[in-house]
Amino acid sequence: MFPWLTDAEIDDLCEGLKQPAAQARYLRGLGLPVRKKPNGRPLVLRSDVLAMSGSAESPASAAGIVEPNRRALIEAFRAAT
Repeated sequence: MFPWLTDAEIDDLCEGLKQPAAQARYLRGLGLPVRKKPNGRPLVLRSDVLAMSGSAESPASAAGIVEPNRRALIEAFRAAT
């Protein structure tokens, strides 16, 4: 796993935005520090995204094992009731 988000992950976060400058503005609006790659695409560190979401990377996720976000599930069920 790379220490930065892949272009595909950036595209997923910025769904609908295709231009690198527009993607960078959107990501900065989310509160993420954005750097610029030599090709002009936004560069965002994975640790910044994890810090923003309030979750630390566990050894399981570092190994590529996907775990459910328990806090988000609990909040979703509370909101639904």
